[in-house]
Amino acid sequence: MPDSELMPIGDFARRSGLTSSALRFYADSGLLHPAEVDPASGYRYYTADQMNRATALRRLREISMPLTTVEAVLDAGPEEATRLIDDHVARVLGDAAAARRTAVLIKSSLGDVPGLPIATLKGPVLADAVEQVLTATTREPDLPVLGGVRIETDHEAVTLTATDRYRLSTRTLMPPEPPTTTWAGTVSGDELRAAVAEVRRSALVRVEATAHGIWLRRADREDQYCRLLPQEFPDFRLMLASLPEVTTRVTLSKDGALRALEACGGEQVALHVADHGTEILVGGDEQPAMPLPAAVTGRALDIWFEVTTLYPAVSTAVGPDVMLDLRGPDLPVTIRSADRGDLTTSVMPVHPNPPSEQRRQGTAP
Repeated sequence: MPDSELMPIGDFARRSGLTSSALRFYADSGLLHPAEVDPASGYRYYTADQMNRATALRRLREISMPLTTVEAVLDAGPEEATRLIDDHVARVLGDAAAARRTAVLIKSSLGDVPGLPIATLKGPVLADAVEQVLTATTREPDLPVLGGVRIETDHEAVTLTATDRYRLSTRTLMPPEPPTTTWAGTVSGDELRAAVAEVRRSALVRVEATAHGIWLRRADREDQYCRLLPQEFPDFRLMLASLPEVTTRVTLSKDGALRALEACGGEQVALHVADHGTEILVGGDEQPAMPLPAAVTGRALDIWFEVTTLYPAVSTAVGPDVMLDLRGPDLPVTIRSADRGDLTTSVMPVHPNPPSEQRRQGTAP
C-alpha cells in the first residue's frame, strides 16, 4: 500500500495493534491525528506512513508511560527520546521496589504469624549461592517456575537449585547449625535477586517459611519477604539419576576457559578433547582453535555448546579450576569446582549449525 493511500480507521487499528476507540482517544489527545476526516460522516482515515508513530505510541503506553511523556518521546530526536524512555523505566523500577518494601511492611503488620524455621545461614554465603544459581533461570510467561529457585532442607544441609531446561545449577550450603526440619519450596527468583544486596550485609540470616513465601529475617535490619511459586518444579533428580557414567573428565583453569570463550567470534563453540591428552582445543570451524592446558582422562570427544549457555556455567564455578564431566556429544555435561564441589551445573550441548557440520564432514561446497 502506498504511504499516501487512505485506509479506514478499522483497517489501521488492526495493522497498528490499537483499537478504534484508542485511536479516537489519541486523536482527541493530539498524539495521532487522522490523515483525513470525512466532513459529512465524521469517519476517520489514516495513511501507512502514520504506522510507525502509531506502533511507537502503542509500545510506549504498554510500558505505562504517561501521555505527556509519550508526546515528548514521539516528537523528540533519537538521543532525547532514549533519555526520556530510560528515565521513565528507572521511575517504574523505583516505584516497584518501593511497592515491594511497603508490601512487606503491610504483611508484617497483619499479625504475628510465626513462620516455620528452616535454617540460619551466613548472609554473604547465602547471597553468593543465590546469585550463582540464578544464572540458570529464565523468564518464560508460560512457565514462571523456570524463573524460580528451589530451596530444600534436610537435617544436614540447605540446597538451592535452578534450571532453564538447558542448564541446571545446584548449590549446597552447610549452615552453622544443622536444620531442624525438612522443607521444600520454589521461591521467586526476581524477589530473591532483589533481596541479595540486603542479605549480603547481614552476618546471619534466619530463613522462615510460611504458606505463601519465605521470610529472610535479620537482626537489627528490615526483614525480606519472597513469594513462593505454586507451579511444580521440574523433576531434576530423575534427569540426574538417568545420566550414564562419565566417559571423559577434564580439569582446567577457570580463567583460561573464560578467556577462550570470550575470544569466540560465533554463537557456538566446540571443545575438542584429546584422548588421554593434557590439553583441549576450544574453537569452532569459523575460527582458529585455542589450546588450553588441562588434565584429561578418558576417551577423545568433540562436543559443541552455545557460548551463552556454557560461559555462565563456567564463570560461576567456585575456585581457580573447573572440572568437566563429559558423557557424550549429546548428553548433559556436569561442571563443578575442581576443589570445592558444593556448586554443580549441568549444561546441555548442542548440535553444530548445519554449515559447520558440513564443513567438519567435508560435504560443504
